[in-house]
Amino acid sequence: MKKLYILSLVLSITFSFAQKTNLKKADALFRNFSYTDASKAYEECLQNIKNPSAQTLKNAADSYYFISDARNALKWYRKLYEVQGNNLTDIYYLRYIQTMKAVMDYDEADKITKEYLDKKGDQKEINRYVAQKKILDSLAKAKPLYQVKNLDINTSKSDFGTAFFQEKIVFTSARDTTKFSEKLYTWNNQPFLNLYLSERNPADGSLFNETLFLPNVMSKYHEATATFDASGKTIYYTTNIVKKNKLVLDGNKINNFQIIKGSLVDNKLENPQGVFFNSEDYSVGHPCLSDDGQWLFFASDMPGGFGETDLYVVKISDDGTMSSPLNLGPNINTIGNDLFPFFRNGILYFSSDGHYGLGDLDVYESKFLPDGNFTVPRNLGAPINSNKDDFAYIVDKTESYGYISSNRAGGKGDDDIYAFTKGKPVCNQNISGMAVDRKTKLPLTDVTIMAYNSFKEVLGETKTNYEGKYAITVPCNKVVNMIAAKPNYSSDERTVETTKENEREIPNVNFELSNYDDLVVKKKGVEMVDVKPIYFDYDKYDITPLAVEELTKVVFIMQKFPNIRIKIESHTDSRGKDSYNLKLSDNRAKSTRDYIVSQGIDASRIESAIGYGESRLINKCKNGVKCTEEEHLLNRRSDFIIIQK
Repeated sequence: MKKLYILSLVLSITFSFAQKTNLKKADALFRNFSYTDASKAYEECLQNIKNPSAQTLKNAADSYYFISDARNALKWYRKLYEVQGNNLTDIYYLRYIQTMKAVMDYDEADKITKEYLDKKGDQKEINRYVAQKKILDSLAKAKPLYQVKNLDINTSKSDFGTAFFQEKIVFTSARDTTKFSEKLYTWNNQPFLNLYLSERNPADGSLFNETLFLPNVMSKYHEATATFDASGKTIYYTTNIVKKNKLVLDGNKINNFQIIKGSLVDNKLENPQGVFFNSEDYSVGHPCLSDDGQWLFFASDMPGGFGETDLYVVKISDDGTMSSPLNLGPNINTIGNDLFPFFRNGILYFSSDGHYGLGDLDVYESKFLPDGNFTVPRNLGAPINSNKDDFAYIVDKTESYGYISSNRAGGKGDDDIYAFTKGKPVCNQNISGMAVDRKTKLPLTDVTIMAYNSFKEVLGETKTNYEGKYAITVPCNKVVNMIAAKPNYSSDERTVETTKENEREIPNVNFELSNYDDLVVKKKGVEMVDVKPIYFDYDKYDITPLAVEELTKVVFIMQKFPNIRIKIESHTDSRGKDSYNLKLSDNRAKSTRDYIVSQGIDASRIESAIGYGESRLINKCKNGVKCTEEEHLLNRRSDFIIIQK
């Protein structure tokens, strides 16, 4: 598909090789776009050149690149990289990386990609790379939504670029069914492209009974990549710029492409006319109408773009007036080739070799947002994409079937048309957040995060990283119970309700875990819940607000550490009769037990609740000893002794 990258027809001169090939002739072939012959010429020359120039290496590599011979292109791009290193320009970094992917050297391609991004220092591009790689890695682990098959209608030539036309399919082909059997040009040695109309078998998506589409306008030059309005009465298609039956050439001997609009009447094209943004100085092509006919997307290499070819859109008013072309911006367009737009159900599908993909052109999707922007393009993954060119993706309104074009291995020709069926995507959402120490607020690593459904079935499990962060994927439209746990720490729980929106991010679902050691104290080898004295009013055992504050700590540790069992021991000061104090302390022990149980703690986890009166004073304040109120207060206490954890 390299010939369609440029969207232009190159007129070249075939040179004779009667005498020994030399570098000058190789360069001449390259300048005249005779890439097949140029690649052979450079291959022969470079065997005898010890230190070739960077330009010679570029030309040799590009000659192979433009005829889709990635293996040989990589050989010379690698030598170019050895010569230039970090001085490699953006476009040659891209071609070097793409040829590595085309031969499936993905690890090396990722290494060079990271080097390139580090050199540029553009954090937005780095973030896009990380996001797109994450999506592609995730797709590689998931069950594919698509099933793809090659079609019998394909030939040994180039067949591609399908479009829905009523109940039929219009496609582009270089099959030589006309009187024009001469070669197109030495670049790809194929006939010119024409549009064909075929029947479609709904049972398996196969195409058959193809005939030349609109024979009254099909010329001896290119007609390709059509789009139609919903009624099937208006067509836009790509063709060469021709005046008086002759190709119009620019200063580089290149004939650019244009978009023609026309009306379809009785299977004939009427009133064909070029769109106002056509130009002899650059190409526009690959048109695509939105379903409502209000937007026309297209590709162009017009000046002012971000890369070799960019995607643009114009708005079409009810009377047919078009707005000025609007570049879709750097979220969609790259330094490479962005082509073959298709817009359906609010989603832009397109092909690109500049986004992170599997190699050469890959198909991406991007949602159109209410503010007029597009989301970060998402690679559709295999089997829609491969390590070769994958492009011209179209899908029906129900998003259940469609077609794609590719020059992947196993095809019949240069480019082939593939039919696909698409299953319903599994709807998932991502919950993320972090876990911190409840006391210090510092992040906790290796905290296990579990997600359960209402039936206690595990939906997902992960652990926090060194920053205390986590992310977990769960199904859409569910009530998800989240539990965070770490040895010697309390657990923490959250409940999250996911929505029906696929791949929605639910951030900031955070957890706080308490270190067990921060919740207990040791006295003479005995572990007790670390609480301040449980305050009771003098001569009473009712639970006071101050008592509740401390008992909440006991409830907390028992909730967070479900294996803990305790015993409660309550004590009084020495004032009052011993027997009365014994009964009072026992009532206080049991009232604290009852409060803890009332908060949902199983009574079996409290072994005993016993009052010891004034029999276990912790200071001098026994009967007859004068003490301050503060000293007596120290003896009016309840201990919550941990007997199992």
